[in-house]
Amino acid sequence: MSGANNHIILDVRGLQKFFPIRRGFLRRVVGQVRAVDNVSFTIKEGETLALVGESGCGKTTTARCILRALKPTAGQILFRTDEGTVVDVAHLSRQELRPLRRQMQMIFQDPFSSLNPRMTVLDIVGEPLLVHGVRSRQERQDRVAELLKLVGLRPEYMNRFPHAFSGGQRQRIGIARALALHPRLIVADEAVSALDVSVQAQILNLLLDLQQELGLTYLFVAHDLSVVKHISDRVAVMYVGKIVEIAPRDQLFQSPRHPYTAALLSAVPRPDPRARSQRIILSGEVANPAAPPSGCYFHPRCPFAIDRCKVEAPRLEEIEPDHLVSCHRAHELTLPGIHLRGIPSGTPPASPR
Repeated sequence: MSGANNHIILDVRGLQKFFPIRRGFLRRVVGQVRAVDNVSFTIKEGETLALVGESGCGKTTTARCILRALKPTAGQILFRTDEGTVVDVAHLSRQELRPLRRQMQMIFQDPFSSLNPRMTVLDIVGEPLLVHGVRSRQERQDRVAELLKLVGLRPEYMNRFPHAFSGGQRQRIGIARALALHPRLIVADEAVSALDVSVQAQILNLLLDLQQELGLTYLFVAHDLSVVKHISDRVAVMYVGKIVEIAPRDQLFQSPRHPYTAALLSAVPRPDPRARSQRIILSGEVANPAAPPSGCYFHPRCPFAIDRCKVEAPRLEEIEPDHLVSCHRAHELTLPGIHLRGIPSGTPPASPR
């Protein structure tokens, strides 16, 4: 895993994204879905921040707001460009965003639907180059050949169509497309969740190699903590649109301080068949983001909730160096974690490239 320096490349402050609920003949707004509700975090240059949580917690919406595929309702998204200037992506016009697209790219979740079946690999990977002014076809071919080699594919594949490739190969094509414009920040939205386990390890190895070689910074969106522990430097846990805990990876896995994080960790499969699982089963249902409960959103499911949790929303506070938690009882709780025995930092299980 690459060593992150002290330069913050992305600073998200108070990010909100609400979707209106419309009803009636006149489609009047009668409520809002609080998909992302006051989310704040930073990413340092060269590091990987994993954003994890259950389906529907707002991870993908957060990622799409950062890339301005969705316009945020409120908040700031401060991005440090390669020139050293800091711009607020949340408030840029479409024209002002265009030059930033080179520096911020996305790897999509589904390698089957994210590639146009009517386009060859040359056209798919070369399209960002064409859009950003590379008119020479030969120049695009040379760059695509270079990118395919970089992601472990043969350059002669560039004239084939997506149906001729496996899922893992298609995801490599998607990664090549994301790298075409020399980006600095890559958002990987569930980039390995649609792949077989053995292929997942290959793609994770590839992403780590590319990070070392090209100095990339990742926002890695995932729901599988067994994947996150292999690639992340830090982990941010989301619940119903809010971040409830942020910490360095090893610290979060071994000493979680929020009950929701502990419950997620208890669901991670153990590689030892002799080890007994001590699964934490949460009661109730995930809160409705259109009508969240008062106080802490997690209190209806939390086994440690007190009266204060029902009426007062906790703030995200630093309880240890680089360890932030949104819980009134974080200082007094001792929660079970996972010991990462035998897993070197940033090294997925061995697999052929």
